[in-house]
Amino acid sequence: MFKARKYKDLEQRLGHRFKNQEWLERALIHASMRGGRMVKHDNERLEFIGDRVLGLAIVEAVSLALPDAREGELARRYNGLVKGETCAIVARELGLGEFMILSESEESSGGRKKATILADAIEAVLGAVFMDAGFDPARDVVLHLWQPLLDERGSQQIDAKSVLQEWAQGRGLSLPRYVELSRDGPDHAPKFTTEVRIKGCDPAIGHGRSKRQAEQVAARTLLEREGVVGVLNDDQ
Repeated sequence: MFKARKYKDLEQRLGHRFKNQEWLERALIHASMRGGRMVKHDNERLEFIGDRVLGLAIVEAVSLALPDAREGELARRYNGLVKGETCAIVARELGLGEFMILSESEESSGGRKKATILADAIEAVLGAVFMDAGFDPARDVVLHLWQPLLDERGSQQIDAKSVLQEWAQGRGLSLPRYVELSRDGPDHAPKFTTEVRIKGCDPAIGHGRSKRQAEQVAARTLLEREGVVGVLNDDQ
């Protein structure tokens, strides 16, 4: 049903080679395929499993990263990392949409780009890794894919892109525009270079292990250059 070459590409991006690639294929089969003659399973069961795998891996990572944090702070940090919007961001940066197996109707309606489908699919992939190899390899995949977001310290970090947008609007400038200049490195460890442009200002460049991180760094660089104080953390 699915070419082995594409499995290899996705495995490289995940940082996990499947002993049984049927788990990975099942994780990519959307529920819209249910009932077809060629499909016995979709990814909903693996999504259920992967949701729990993700939760346990993230709560462990957050607890280790913030040993002195109170329960409320841990909860905010955790919720920000496991919510559907975050899962969709991770799935998009992984390029997961191109590997999805969708019905013709879902395909024609733009299913490969839908946030809900992508969020469910990345959880299903984590469930597939767990079923293939157990929790430790699944946790390693979570840490690999979520590391840029973990590095950004989630809710503790001020959203520099939002601050920059408000700063530009307050001065009657055009909205920031982010342009990806390059993507270097292997698929499983890319490095992005992004430039933020605002008419009337010199552009600023940011580097990161994800598009989102590179955009945040670019926004912070421009804000710091323009002397905007009191809005940035010292951890970037």
